[in-house]
Amino acid sequence: MADAMPSPEPLLQTARLILRVPSRDDFEAWAALGADEVATRHIGGVQSRFATWNRLMATIGSWHVLGFGGFSVIRRSDGRWIGRVGPLHPEGWPGDEIGWTLAREAWGHGYATEAAAAAADWAFANLGWPRIIHCIAPENAASQAVAMRLGSVRQGPGKLPAPYDKDPIEIWGQSRGEWFARRAQRIA
Repeated sequence: MADAMPSPEPLLQTARLILRVPSRDDFEAWAALGADEVATRHIGGVQSRFATWNRLMATIGSWHVLGFGGFSVIRRSDGRWIGRVGPLHPEGWPGDEIGWTLAREAWGHGYATEAAAAAADWAFANLGWPRIIHCIAPENAASQAVAMRLGSVRQGPGKLPAPYDKDPIEIWGQSRGEWFARRAQRIA
């Protein structure tokens, strides 16, 4: 029996952003983000180039094995890679997550909300997820604000798998129905 043809890789566009499947060419930007101690303080801290390479390869592989994974976020105005956003569910994760990590230069412009909304629309339309979560450090007020702008609510403490099992997180989230009800209200 022949393998099924893979579906085309998604390319999402918003007013200001392009979300695409990551590629090997994204490595230097991923490595710069992974080396930024401020940008990574709530997601496990600074990563070596080796660890960042493995994370990028795992993300690319996720698209090939699972049909979803994080998107590289590209600013349309200049073609610059500004972060990663998208659906993820690693082994042992507490739920189907839409996560985001942006380079500091991209903070404060609404890009995380814009990209995460596009990723959530795509995930709900293509993956059949009944709900989404966001795993957020209790002191990460900026990501909590993004979650609230997305319409998610704090659902309580959560636990990640090792090696992150000692890091406190709160689960934020919403159901598919809640997501689409809010999207319909914005359009009406």
